[in-house]
Amino acid sequence: MAKKEKKEIVNLGHGVGRRKSAVARVYLREGNGKITVNGKSVEEYFVDAISVFTVKQPLVLTETADKFDVIITVVGGGIAGQAGACRHGIARALCEEDNDAYRSALHAAGFMTRDPRMVERKKYGQRGARRRFQFSKR
Repeated sequence: MAKKEKKEIVNLGHGVGRRKSAVARVYLREGNGKITVNGKSVEEYFVDAISVFTVKQPLVLTETADKFDVIITVVGGGIAGQAGACRHGIARALCEEDNDAYRSALHAAGFMTRDPRMVERKKYGQRGARRRFQFSKR
């Protein structure tokens, strides 16, 4: 009875992407272009086409869509925030894999920049972040 050899998984690059309150951990592996998000395919996880397009943008720009398998774990936020976090993480992982070839193109497209826009916190004495309670003179 022969022992099964354990196949070692080698991550070529990894990156952490953030957008709004979503955080995505991205791992690049040798493969044929399969993108997995939280154990599901990207089309199954992000049901709308815009989010799927957003996630794939860095791979299409660098022409590596069929060169790597991408494994993503994303938590927090909503659909748009998670898609943006995945895009940011994939761009960072690609730069870690081959910095010279991809960084300038990804930076010029704006994929390396973390979008700082967050939901403004609610203030006390107000109905929302900026909305006041209705003023009554009498």
